Amino acid sequence: MRIEILTLFPETVRTYLSESVIGRGIKNGAVEINCTNIRDYSTNKHRKVDDSPFGGGYGMVMSCQPLVDCCRDVTSKLEGSVRRIYMSPQGSVFTQKKAKELLQYDNLVLICGHYEGVDERAILLCADEELSVGDYVLTGGELPALIVSDCISRLLPGVLKAPECSEDESLENGLLEYPQYTRPRVFEGMEVPEVLLSGHEANIKKWRYEQSLERTKRKRPDLLESERNK
Repeated sequence: MRIEILTLFPETVRTYLSESVIGRGIKNGAVEINCTNIRDYSTNKHRKVDDSPFGGGYGMVMSCQPLVDCCRDVTSKLEGSVRRIYMSPQGSVFTQKKAKELLQYDNLVLICGHYEGVDERAILLCADEELSVGDYVLTGGELPALIVSDCISRLLPGVLKAPECSEDESLENGLLEYPQYTRPRVFEGMEVPEVLLSGHEANIKKWRYEQSLERTKRKRPDLLESERNK
């Protein structure tokens, strides 16, 4: 998969992408993630990308021209299926299920707004859908774009060391992940559950499922309710 991030702050985004699991996935060719600076497409002699809003109000609004030209240029160079996504608190909430749905596309174009927002016409011309990472407002779309890129990249073959790494994680099967432990066996009087030391695979699997179910009931009962309503 190829992910294109359109942003006013490409270096900030690249710094995160170069690290850890995602950075390793990029290096070994399991995923390709590129950043394009929207400002490079401004036709303004001062490379201006924003202006004051019609109708008045505080702050500045990102202009159509640089963003639309940037999106069209980047998209024109992509081969295969493309999904263009504007990161916005007004979009549908991004979930693990949505991440899996987006795997069907060969290319994702993640559009990052900034300032007080983006000219509505640019969204209509460039975005196939809007996605939110939660019911709160951030200063820009860069962090949401990184969240989406990180989540989707981990699902691609070759990014994680083993496919099994993601199979038992929280939300992967509709439940929260079971508790995890490592050495030492006893820490400040708290012991590792005996079943995990038994080596009995079936009992460990049963214990982990029961723990996942109990933890979900206690911490996120809404997840169980949504499963029942499907």
